[in-house]
Amino acid sequence: MSHISRADAYELLKKYNKDPFHIQHALTVEAVMKWFANQLGYGIEADYWGTVGLLHDIDFELYPMEHCLKAPELLREAGVGEDMIHAVVSHGYGITVGNGTTINVAPVHEMERVLFATDELTGLIWAAALMRPSKSVQDMELKSLKKKYKSKGFAAGCSREVIERGAVQLGWDLDKLLEMTLEAMKASEETVNSELGY
Repeated sequence: MSHISRADAYELLKKYNKDPFHIQHALTVEAVMKWFANQLGYGIEADYWGTVGLLHDIDFELYPMEHCLKAPELLREAGVGEDMIHAVVSHGYGITVGNGTTINVAPVHEMERVLFATDELTGLIWAAALMRPSKSVQDMELKSLKKKYKSKGFAAGCSREVIERGAVQLGWDLDKLLEMTLEAMKASEETVNSELGY
């Protein structure tokens, strides 16, 4: 297992990511991953799961055409171990990035499958929250989320195909994935907002 402190991981993220939206997404996925680790019986690994979530898009802002291809280089330079690099890259499995390369690193560990399934979904849930008067997930119900999910024009950049493939890889039905990810975001919203200074 790699050992990079949370503080070092956050500094590394901010070295390559300046856009507040990308920072917020990284913090959200970190918190969601920690929540899932605790829910699924991996509590002892929760910080590790969270760090993978924090760093998963490390190369996206500066190298969007090489997303998941540039990440290993950036992470190795910072001394991050191969296990964590594999986890980060695997969230792009089966996706063809801007330079025409299809990512072929498959999610193996349950942690990697959770990251794959929840990454796009957290973006969709956040977009749905911004449409609400409260600008929060706290008062969002699963029924409302499902309606947004089914509306193809809503948050069109969040791939339903990837989310559904993620649910299949976990052996869950889509409703379970939607419900648990919404719960994870409700549980962590305050923590993420306080880190961002909201």
